[in-house]
Amino acid sequence: MTRDLPTWRSLLYVPASAEKFVAKAHERGADAVILDLEDGVAPDAKDAARAGLPASVASVRRNGAAVLVRINRPLRMAVQDIAAAVAAGADALVCTKIMGVDHVRMLSELTAESEAEAGRPIGSVRFVALIEDAAALAHAQAIAAADPRVVALGVGGEDLATDLGAEPTPDALDLPKRLGVIAARAAGVLPLGFIGTVAGLKDLEGYRAMLRRSRAIGFACASCVHPSQVPIINEEYGARPEEVDRATRLVAAFEAALAEGKGAVAFEGEMIDKPIVERARRLIARAV
Repeated sequence: MTRDLPTWRSLLYVPASAEKFVAKAHERGADAVILDLEDGVAPDAKDAARAGLPASVASVRRNGAAVLVRINRPLRMAVQDIAAAVAAGADALVCTKIMGVDHVRMLSELTAESEAEAGRPIGSVRFVALIEDAAALAHAQAIAAADPRVVALGVGGEDLATDLGAEPTPDALDLPKRLGVIAARAAGVLPLGFIGTVAGLKDLEGYRAMLRRSRAIGFACASCVHPSQVPIINEEYGARPEEVDRATRLVAAFEAALAEGKGAVAFEGEMIDKPIVERARRLIARAV
């Protein structure tokens, strides 16, 4: 399955009810800002946060960031969240606690109705699907492939650990997070997240090391809750200039070899073939 995927690296959560954070969000350098209507908003503040979405969406996208809205799981609230987010011009929805394929498709149908009401093209609003319990994890690939709106899949560590009766430690989350990567890649969507748990804000080097390891495993983008984490995600999940330069040379060398009828070629001390070249092409595309 091939989809037109975003090139997100960092997705910064901002409580939609926190005006001072919303006002600064566009300055943080994140590729996407997630206006949170779920856990980041108190129950008695959700109506006001929802009503304020038009102004919030316009504010956080001032520097070109994509705007996502994290919706609530209870269906009655989800219906209101979707209608408000679509009408406000959100680019995507973060769909929490996904239960399975039918759940994704139901949310897609609701979104289509809201798009029609708002005069937006049907299918223009994308989904980030979050798996947060063991039952849904067993169907991760099917969830990721359930609807063309889905462009990213994440496995939520805290809620999943609670459902598993485990602590949210690297050991407990390692396998579920890897399964999420495999499911996302198999479905042709972005794997969202990282291996392990969020390091303390004072240990930014530890956070960097965790992200570097996660990228090597296959993660494409990550969400965060503090602005100090944004530049680190962008650096570690982005394409470094030296990597792009090498990838460009590698692709050129391989194409020259193909022109000579060769399927593999020596390049800077190693043999390269089609899978290596494909990774290089993806890196170059990510840098564009």
